[in-house]
Amino acid sequence: MSWQQRINSSLSTQRYNNRWRKRCIIDKNNTRLIRKGKKNYINFSSNDYLGLNQHPLIVNSWKKGIDLMGTGSGSSSHIIGFSCFHSNLEIQLANWLGYSRAILFISGFDVNQAVINLLTKKYDHIIADKLIHASLLDAAIRSPAKLYRFRHNMIESLNFFLQYLCRGEILVLTEGIFSMDGDTAPLKNIYEKTRKNNSWLLVDDAHGIGITGAEGRGSCWLQGVKPNLLTISFSKAFGIGGAALLCDENTADYFLQFSKNLIYSTCMPPAQAFALQCALHLVQKSESLRDRLNENINYFKKGMKSISWKLIESSSAIQPLMIEDDNEAQLVLTKLAKAGCWVNVIKPPTVPLGTTRIRITLTAAHKFEDIDILLEALHETNH
Repeated sequence: MSWQQRINSSLSTQRYNNRWRKRCIIDKNNTRLIRKGKKNYINFSSNDYLGLNQHPLIVNSWKKGIDLMGTGSGSSSHIIGFSCFHSNLEIQLANWLGYSRAILFISGFDVNQAVINLLTKKYDHIIADKLIHASLLDAAIRSPAKLYRFRHNMIESLNFFLQYLCRGEILVLTEGIFSMDGDTAPLKNIYEKTRKNNSWLLVDDAHGIGITGAEGRGSCWLQGVKPNLLTISFSKAFGIGGAALLCDENTADYFLQFSKNLIYSTCMPPAQAFALQCALHLVQKSESLRDRLNENINYFKKGMKSISWKLIESSSAIQPLMIEDDNEAQLVLTKLAKAGCWVNVIKPPTVPLGTTRIRITLTAAHKFEDIDILLEALHETNH
């Protein structure tokens, strides 16, 4: 089959299976509200959980960073791209989260790929939660290491693989808060089982950092564990973008010496690193925003008790409404849009077959009246 035939066949299959992905042009977005064309919607699809995306201090710090260092870094961090802003941010992150070192990456997807690409070799083993993010799963599948997948959040299933695998290094993969289900991993139990087995643990806490734990230090801090490798994202609670790996001294040096993702990629702009220092300070001091977010989550969950659709059990900002049928989910989305609520349908293969859902995300920027409008629209759609 030629490339063109392969492309045409894949596109035809995607359309036939009702899996066609579309990008919407959003004309304005302030986290709480978005505008598409001439219509405004209450936004229930944002990962900007604390509503910091347009905080004036962050916006102004980014502008100041541009004035000081320009719009781009100009090279990889191994040439001239690594500024005092990058260095200061790495030091602040490491101190905040209790690690020896932090290394900045351009995105959460990039850092997860980089870790698995560099660390895992032939005869190694990867044991991953079945619902890990695509950035981890994709890298694990392409790794020369042998991949095993344990049942979601099931310690017994993880323990089976840990006991079964005797030779080679073992890397266990999980998330702090799962991006599509919104539930929390039993990190303490996973950490204890992994450590007992002399294996390494990688936790992706993209959706927990800034939201849980003291000063927003995340899921691992909240559960009292310190994994060998912690990856965090700045595109959620920080309201910006980029990511970091937290680890010990030798592991950090190993990445700086051998990670192609770092050596051969232009690093984030210095102005972004400067703005992230401001965002970090705001995240640390934003207990009132975390409280407000939790109030909105509880208010929404209480209102959903009178609606028969199943919500996946979640105490996070991610509240997945299980519809299961793709066509019904699309119908729900259309009705919610008419009511002025912007949500997204998540279909396979992003989630397992038969688990199509409306992924509702709440933020500290929402008001109770926004949530009332969503609840009323869901109630009317459900009857």
